Amino acid sequence: MAQKTKDEPVVERAAELDDSPPTPAISVPETGDTGEGGKLKMIVSLVKKCLGVKDIATMRLSLPASLLEPIPNLEWSQYLDRPDLFAAVNDSDDPFERMLAVLRFTFTKDLKYVSGRVFKPYNSVLGEHFRAHWDVVPVEYQNPPIVASSSKSVSNLNVDTASVKSGKSSKSAFSVISSRKSPSTAATSLGDDALNAQMSNLNLQSNKIRIVYVTEQVSHHPPVSAYFATCPARSLELSGIDQVSAKVAGTTIKVSPGGYNKGLFVHIKDGNGKGEKYQVTHPVASVNGILRGSFYITVGDTTIVSCTGGKPGSKFRAITEYKEESWLGKARFRLEGIIHLVHEADTAKAEGWKSIKDVPHSLVVAEFDGSWRGAIRWRRVGSGSYMNTTSSSSSSPDLSIDSEYETLIDLSKLEVIPKQVRPLAKQLPDESRKLWETVTNKMVNKEFGDATKEKVAIEQRQRDAAAERKKTGVEFVPRYFDKDISSGVAILTEEGRKAVEEELAEPHAYHIVGSEGAKLGAS
Repeated sequence: MAQKTKDEPVVERAAELDDSPPTPAISVPETGDTGEGGKLKMIVSLVKKCLGVKDIATMRLSLPASLLEPIPNLEWSQYLDRPDLFAAVNDSDDPFERMLAVLRFTFTKDLKYVSGRVFKPYNSVLGEHFRAHWDVVPVEYQNPPIVASSSKSVSNLNVDTASVKSGKSSKSAFSVISSRKSPSTAATSLGDDALNAQMSNLNLQSNKIRIVYVTEQVSHHPPVSAYFATCPARSLELSGIDQVSAKVAGTTIKVSPGGYNKGLFVHIKDGNGKGEKYQVTHPVASVNGILRGSFYITVGDTTIVSCTGGKPGSKFRAITEYKEESWLGKARFRLEGIIHLVHEADTAKAEGWKSIKDVPHSLVVAEFDGSWRGAIRWRRVGSGSYMNTTSSSSSSPDLSIDSEYETLIDLSKLEVIPKQVRPLAKQLPDESRKLWETVTNKMVNKEFGDATKEKVAIEQRQRDAAAERKKTGVEFVPRYFDKDISSGVAILTEEGRKAVEEELAEPHAYHIVGSEGAKLGAS
C-alpha cells in the first residue's frame, strides 16, 4: 500500500476508535439466485450504493451470505503465506543478504493473491481474535538463490474456484481465493481433524521450526486489527496494524492503507542481525472489472523496505515500484526496484526518497525487476553491497563490476503453506472459527438463507453490545493488544503474550527447534 494521501481521513487518537453510534447497516437484499448472474446483480447494486462514498471501509455494510466465502477475515487476511521465508530473514551474517531475504518475504506475504478470484470473507467483529501456527522446514538457498516450495497445497475444499483474472491486493474488503485451492481455507470448510491428518503426512522431516500468529479486531468502525507473529528459533518477530481505506473510482475499487496502517514491522531480536528493525510499507491495490463481472486485481504505487537499528553504520533500503497498467491490452503485473545505501548522516534525508528517481545513483547497490505474479530477477550494481564497503560513507560503487542477473524468487512456482489451528473444542467463543461456526456450516451446505440469518444475528449482537457500552460509558479494551496503536506497531498485552506462548506449546508429531518452553522476551 502507498503512503497516506491527503484524501484519506486523518486519524489522530486511538480514543476515536469504536465511538460511533450503532446505526443500522446498509444491506443488499438476497435475490435467491446464487448463480454468477445473481451474484453479479447484487455486486452491481452494492457498488451503486458506494458511489461517492469517501471510504467504503468505514461504511456499515451487511451482505447476504451468498456473496461471501466461508472463512473469517482475520484468518484469511494475514501475511504469512510463506512463513518459512519470514523465518529465513535472519539466516545470513551479511546485512545485504538479510535485505534480500526481507524482499523475498515481502513478495510472498500475499502469495494467496497471486492467482485466483476475488471474494469477500466475513467481516470481523469487535473483540474477535484468531491464532494459528506453522511448523516448517527451514529454507535452504541455492546459487542462484531460487526459493523452492517446502510444502505443497493439500485440500479437498469444496468451494467454487473457477479461474478468472486476479492478482495480489492489500488486505481489504475484497480478497482473492487461490485457484490452486489453498489449504489456508481448508479447515474452515472441512473438519479440523481432516486438515491435521493431511498435515501429519506432509513433510515429516525432523527439526522443523514453529512460527506462531495471533490477531485481534481492536476496532469495528473504522475496521482495525492488530497482529503479532514470532519465530523463537530464529529470534524474529512480526507485528503491525491493519486498516484499509477503499473507494469506488470509475469501474474499479481502490484500496490503500488507513491512518493506523504503517506497514509490517520485522524485529530481529538476536543472532546475525540483532537489533535490526525492518518496516515494509504496502502498495495500493485496485479491484477491476466490476461492471463486467470479470474481476481481477492490479497493484500500483510503491513498497518501501527500510532498516534501522542493529550495528552502527550505513543501512540498506529498498524501493519497489509497481508499474501502471495500460488501458489497452492485458495487465502485465510488472515491477522494478532498487536497493540503495543510507549513510548515517543521510538518514533523515532518505525518508523523502519515495521513488527510484529520488535516490542518488551513486548510492544504488542493486536493482531488480519482473512480475509480482511470476519471476523476479536481481543483480548487484557496483561494489556497495559487499560487507567491506557498506560502513564507509566515502566509498562510491564501481559501476564497472555490475553482476549478472540472478533469480530473486519465482512466485509462480510457490504455493501457500497451510496453517495449523486448534480444534474448535479448544477455542474460545470469540475465536474466529468458533464465532462463525454456524454461518460456515450453513454456507458449506449451501443453505444461504439460513447462513444470512445467523450472520445477521452475530452482527446484531455486536450492535447491541456497542449500544450498551455507549449507554454505560464503558470503553472497549482489546484483550491481546495494547489499545494505543498510533505507532503502527502492535504491542501484546500480558494475555496476548500468554496466548502466543500457549500456541508455541501446542502438541506436535516431530521435533520443533527452539519452541519448547519458549517465552517471549521484552519487546
